[in-house]
Amino acid sequence: MYCDHFGFSEQPFALTPNPAFLFLSSRHQEAFAHLLYGIDNHAGFIELSGEVGTGKTTVIRTFLNQLDPETHRTALIFNPTMSALGLLQGINREYGLDGTSTEKSELLEALNRFLLDENRAGRTVVLVIDEAQNLSPDVLEQIRLISNLETERDKLIQIVLVGQPELRTLLSRQELRQLNQRITVRYHLEPMGFEDTQNYIRHRIRVAASGREPVTFSTGAVKKIFAFSGGLPRLINGACDRALLIAYTTETHDVSPAMAASAIADVTEAPRRPAIPRPVAAAAAILLVAALGAGTYALTRKGDASPDAAPPPLSEPAATGTQPLNTAEALSGLTAIPERDNLMAAVNAIFRSWQVPPMAPASAAADLRAIARERGLTVTSLSTDLDDLVRLDTPALLHITLPGGGKRIVALTAGQKGQFIIEPAIAGRTALSRNELAALWSGRASIVWKNFHGIPPRMKPGSSGDGAGQLQGLLKGAGYYGGAISARYDSATMEAIRAFQKAERLNIDGRAGEKTLLMLYRRAGGFFPAGLAQKGNTGETGDKNLSGTEAAQVPMNEEHNR
Repeated sequence: MYCDHFGFSEQPFALTPNPAFLFLSSRHQEAFAHLLYGIDNHAGFIELSGEVGTGKTTVIRTFLNQLDPETHRTALIFNPTMSALGLLQGINREYGLDGTSTEKSELLEALNRFLLDENRAGRTVVLVIDEAQNLSPDVLEQIRLISNLETERDKLIQIVLVGQPELRTLLSRQELRQLNQRITVRYHLEPMGFEDTQNYIRHRIRVAASGREPVTFSTGAVKKIFAFSGGLPRLINGACDRALLIAYTTETHDVSPAMAASAIADVTEAPRRPAIPRPVAAAAAILLVAALGAGTYALTRKGDASPDAAPPPLSEPAATGTQPLNTAEALSGLTAIPERDNLMAAVNAIFRSWQVPPMAPASAAADLRAIARERGLTVTSLSTDLDDLVRLDTPALLHITLPGGGKRIVALTAGQKGQFIIEPAIAGRTALSRNELAALWSGRASIVWKNFHGIPPRMKPGSSGDGAGQLQGLLKGAGYYGGAISARYDSATMEAIRAFQKAERLNIDGRAGEKTLLMLYRRAGGFFPAGLAQKGNTGETGDKNLSGTEAAQVPMNEEHNR
């Protein structure tokens, strides 16, 4: 809502990691320096730790983007719940190797051949494992064995372990001392100080406004936000986003300390709410009714709508007649569900959305990516928020951390009347409000989608072949590419991708990554992927879920199937 008012090209304080907004505070600069030093000097092992929300994932992704693909081969693993075998399979797949073998020796041999070839070509191979604090000792031991792949003079692979402070505690365990001793470069990313926080806020506003500062935060407002956030970027973003909304509703371009206090009260669910002038409140009410009537946000094509359109307001209270969810009781209920039963219920709910065969009990211990691949599906792990999942409009597995450190997952399959539809049920509920779900879920998800054409998601610029031609066809169908289908990944194709990514609020890099491909299939027409579309404005808030057919075929608006 406020993007047009302030002239932002995109939301300056979105919670999803976006390298375009990277702000190198003094602490982030030190983290970068440690990473570069470790990679350039082939240290072998590097450890990067930090509290939740300090910006570790953004730093890592931006760091990987800085590495020249001509001199480096990189892979990012984000699935700490996998087994040692699953890890090896995942690493091989990330490097474009065959990862289907179930024999560790065969996987290691293939990886070793790849590393030797890259070493002879003068390239450095980098492996980053995010959320490493959740790795089991067995998997960490497998990582140590991978590091044994070396020549007489050099390590063949550089491994970066990224995680929360618990990672340091995990590595200090006696049985992991051999691995711990091999880590020669370590850095703990601390939250930002006040001055960096102030500069961070101004930086993100300037990036979103193409170098301008159409709105300012007073020193007093920044002090309140800093006191609330402790310098954690994720909390700063939440407070600043809400403060901009308040500034918009009060028709001002200056965020005062009072506005910052109201914003903080909102994001912490305190009872205070900003006073909204009656004319503005009436206009906002009209906008809200229109948004709820539409059911979801507008799916745009080039030139049809502003890319700054707000996501749908799916953050309504619990269903009428339903008691608010007790978070502690809900987590306790999830803990009581056997992990295998939980996995099968959630995964098979996703598979039903796609109308593919269910996972058999005997497959519960296998790698989820391999199980999905057998059904023609792709699993992409990411760290995100509910707005991003709604925008992607794709069934997802939400990873939930239990109080004792265990893990469970729930399937997000649909949205109806402001409710998120999940499976298995939590505390007897399959429909949760945004606040209820956000209280349980920390942001880790695995989206399940279909790469209908099998387009390689990491094609290099300048490459050619069927994949590049199919990509151009998708861009043409979505209205972003007007040239001939040359089957070459050229500059015109990259520019079309950038324009599409900007319109869809994706990372603008000109590369057809997994999220970009996912959205292209939705916008190109002729494909009918399963989605989170609601069944209709029927007034239902119940536990009915959309069948796979309905989820795939019910258009969210008139643009859906163009």
